Amino acid sequence: MSEDRSVSRGLRQRHIAMIALGGAIGAGLFVGSGVGIAAAGPGIVLSYVVAGVLTVLVMRMLGEMSAAHPGSGSFSAHATRAWGPWAGLLAGWMYWALLVVSVAAEAIGASRIVAGWLPQVPAWVWVAAFMALFTGTNLAGVRHFGELEFWFAGVKAASICAFILLGAAAVLTGRAPAAEHLGAHGGLLPHGWHGVAVGTIAAVFAYGGLETVTIAAAECADPVAAVRRAVRTVLWRVALFYVGSMAVIVAVVPWDDPAVAAGPYAAAIGRIGVPGAAQLMNAVVLVALLSAMNANIYGSSRMLHALAARGDAPRLLTGRGRAAAPGGAPDGVTGGSGAPTGTSRAVLASAAFGFASVVLSLLWPRTVFPFLLNSIGTAILVVWILIAASHLRLHGRRRRPGGPEQERGPERGGPGPAAPMRGFPYLGYLALAAMAGVLVFMLVDPGSRSQVLCTGAWTAVLLLVAGLRRRRRGPGAAADALPETGPAAAQDARPEAGTAAAQDARTSAVAAVTAPGRSGPGTGRPRS
Repeated sequence: MSEDRSVSRGLRQRHIAMIALGGAIGAGLFVGSGVGIAAAGPGIVLSYVVAGVLTVLVMRMLGEMSAAHPGSGSFSAHATRAWGPWAGLLAGWMYWALLVVSVAAEAIGASRIVAGWLPQVPAWVWVAAFMALFTGTNLAGVRHFGELEFWFAGVKAASICAFILLGAAAVLTGRAPAAEHLGAHGGLLPHGWHGVAVGTIAAVFAYGGLETVTIAAAECADPVAAVRRAVRTVLWRVALFYVGSMAVIVAVVPWDDPAVAAGPYAAAIGRIGVPGAAQLMNAVVLVALLSAMNANIYGSSRMLHALAARGDAPRLLTGRGRAAAPGGAPDGVTGGSGAPTGTSRAVLASAAFGFASVVLSLLWPRTVFPFLLNSIGTAILVVWILIAASHLRLHGRRRRPGGPEQERGPERGGPGPAAPMRGFPYLGYLALAAMAGVLVFMLVDPGSRSQVLCTGAWTAVLLLVAGLRRRRRGPGAAADALPETGPAAAQDARPEAGTAAAQDARTSAVAAVTAPGRSGPGTGRPRS
């Protein structure tokens, strides 16, 4: 195991627990689910079940790797470890682009809601205010981010639970004729299995953002325990928040009601008879959008920091000075207060690109900004595919005695082995096949083909950059791409059986990231 020592340990277990909880409730659930319901009808419940199973598999794979190697680079670091620098560069930059463009979309959505309440204030003022607020929060320290996200997550979770309870009460008391809504209007599958497939695509993207918890876990006192707890709760979070709320919506309101496409949650609580339903849901959606902005600025900055630490982004983004800070810690590495200097430049860079995306949306709302949205349209699938492929390779290495990824128990400087994913390797191959199937379906569907093609072009550009970097670095670059840091890594620099040259090489790798002027990782997610 190698822990990321270049970021603070300012998050507490309660922060991680609520980030994991809130990460399952993004703006995509409140807003984007209407598109899936319109396509699948009541079959949207099945769509969310299928996509939920895929999400649970991906999170279990990611959780196993992150428990074995906690770090703010998360899946980007795992991809580098499994397949080489090209995979880490692809995963990291793809995810970073997804997050910063999502920040722009969320800022625009939030500003429109507030501008509807206060029309005398221009929407761009709210965009600037929200961007400044969350940039400042992330610059102030990871504990401030965690505290804000703690309360955001609490509001979102309480809202969803209240919604499900109100809907269940309406069905049980007969106020909502569930049998009529589910049986009439074309039946359970009004558009057949094709509609379920379209709904599954919408559901997959709604689940995106759960990965952020493995990034945040690297900044708490016990990252291994934090990752394990978060991953263990994925199943019930998916079942309750996503599948449960979709079941309530299609039971309470007809799926083909025009109000569902505009806002399914507002339409449902309006049918139940909650006063001021539309404005109430606008407030909840606003909280979800602001939470997603906060999390995405955080996640993108940590991912950018991780890329810079490995040399896949400009080194100056790590913010590490040439002189060590007082107390022996390198400049940019924080203590228990959680006030960062090492990630500040990455925060500013990520926020700047997010704000630039907002400007592009204002200047070219029908050309440039839609292209940006399309270019990251299937980015989460690319990241998930790399997670599954990395797990298939690294799991075997950890189980092989004496292998390069063999797990470390307490006697070897680690906290103990990571909980293995059951069903290996069959469930991993199943997940890969399912994700490939989603991509193929989107490619043949005229409505989503442009997203696949634009993301494919972005992927090709990143692979070309990775190839050019490898040629410039030389054949030995892969070995130095992911030096391990921390006490465990320093202990492992002593080869149990090998030559003095091998020992020197590994010791140099440790020194490269612990010496002043170099850096360690950071990382980033939609939580959306």
